Amino acid sequence: MRDDLNAACAAQPGLMAGIQALLLQHEVEQFYHREAALLDERRFEDWLELLADDLSYWMPVRETRAAGQEAGEFSRPGEGALFDETKALMIVRVRKLRTGFAWAEEPHSRTRHVVSNVRVVGRLGDGGLRVESNFVLHRSRLESMQDLWFGCRKDVLRQTSDGFQVARREIYLDHTVIGSPNLSVFF
Repeated sequence: MRDDLNAACAAQPGLMAGIQALLLQHEVEQFYHREAALLDERRFEDWLELLADDLSYWMPVRETRAAGQEAGEFSRPGEGALFDETKALMIVRVRKLRTGFAWAEEPHSRTRHVVSNVRVVGRLGDGGLRVESNFVLHRSRLESMQDLWFGCRKDVLRQTSDGFQVARREIYLDHTVIGSPNLSVFF
């Protein structure tokens, strides 16, 4: 079968590029599925290894704007943000979760991350990938508290010898009003 594939690729030069694009798409999607599983299983220390040391993790504030003025609906870097964190801050958050004194997570939340519409939208000069995806994040806590967040993520993924790492994550919520008592979960 491999010989047949090699022969087909030799006869149609664009075929190999298409196959490589499909393989890359599959690898990126598998990375996101693994990340979601680690978060939902509260394997936060393992999840931290998927984050680059120079991580930028940012969620701007969204403001409802009139038609035609949507360009300013999200805060910009350096302005107010719901998250503006580094890997060092993520490590602190995870450690605090393990102390029993992270009151917003005591008892812990049960989450379900659904990542879809994954698109590799560009390549960076250093070999990184620009990837966009949509998400739904459901959180259940205590007996009856439930939260549901929708949005999109714009990531920069870096290839390492161990697989991909998130170097930058921008999280854009569809919500302008956060109806939950806290944002203590990871997106």
